Amino acid sequence: MDQALDYEVIYSGRKTLAVTVTADGRVVVRAPERFPKSEIRRFIEDKQDWIRHHMKLSAERKRNQKKIRMTAEERENYKKEAKTVITRLCRIYAEQMGVSCGKITIREQKTRWGSASSRGNLNFNWKLILMPRKVLEYVVVHELAHLKVMNHSPAFYEAVAQYMPDYEQPKTWLSKHGAEYNIHLIS
Repeated sequence: MDQALDYEVIYSGRKTLAVTVTADGRVVVRAPERFPKSEIRRFIEDKQDWIRHHMKLSAERKRNQKKIRMTAEERENYKKEAKTVITRLCRIYAEQMGVSCGKITIREQKTRWGSASSRGNLNFNWKLILMPRKVLEYVVVHELAHLKVMNHSPAFYEAVAQYMPDYEQPKTWLSKHGAEYNIHLIS
């Protein structure tokens, strides 16, 4: 018999169960408030093949990670460059796409390359500046498209494709290589 899976449960106001495997291989279940633990266990059992597959992929990505070494000063310079380049790209694409964005913030997220709020604020990971330009532009277009469609439905990807018809190529590159951008500061 398979070993039981360890998992974390996060309760919220959502209506459905969802399971994710984080970049570091943890299993996280998101559940509606007061959802029965027995139902969550059954859900995990039903999804265990999918979960184990994604845990294996996560472990492989971790093994293949490149350690990019840089000083704190270099990192700060890249962050400044990211802010300048990403802000400029957001303005260019926002005008083309007919949307207006609010505040643009550059962060260092562990699991996200970008995000968009319903208020039009955009967050981007500074490490995008280290990636091929087409990948950075894809993430900008992706987040701006969320200002039109706030989900990942076919309508959303139609909006992305309207401004970046070849978006599948940078999207695939990011899913294959994004986790390799593991920064280690040196002194």
